[in-house]
Amino acid sequence: MENWIIRKIEKKDNPAIAEIIRAVFDELNIPKVGTAYADPYLDLMFEEYNKLKSVYFVVECEGKILGGAGVAHLENEAESICELQKMYFLPEARGLGIGSQMMEKCLQAAKDFGYNKCYLETMPFMHDAQKLYKKVGFEYICAPMGSTGHVSCPVWMLKDLS
Repeated sequence: MENWIIRKIEKKDNPAIAEIIRAVFDELNIPKVGTAYADPYLDLMFEEYNKLKSVYFVVECEGKILGGAGVAHLENEAESICELQKMYFLPEARGLGIGSQMMEKCLQAAKDFGYNKCYLETMPFMHDAQKLYKKVGFEYICAPMGSTGHVSCPVWMLKDLS
């Protein structure tokens, strides 16, 4: 796959990215309750990330959205802590280095927004994702942070951005 780009989400991308996130949940048999699948704004990603100190990026190839990821303030935590959110890719976008570039873009945006720590939640069986997170400096922590509402995600990680 060639000619892919990473860009900020646009309103017209809402249906595609919501469909991708739901498809990945189905593909990987991720619980739908207590995870990002149940987030009330899943169909309104452009609007949700069009807020102060928030951004969501999508990967596009020849007009097709293949995945995305974003950062936003971690609810009920210090203003200096953000969360890496909704990083999901279709199978054809995996294993090509897109995840690494997306991670770099998200973490740079977090630093540019002035965050000094980045938190994430994931599932225990998402080994490739955890490998990427560890590679860029995320470390496992013993308890969840903030108020994500994702009670079905039992793996928590944190990265120092400074």
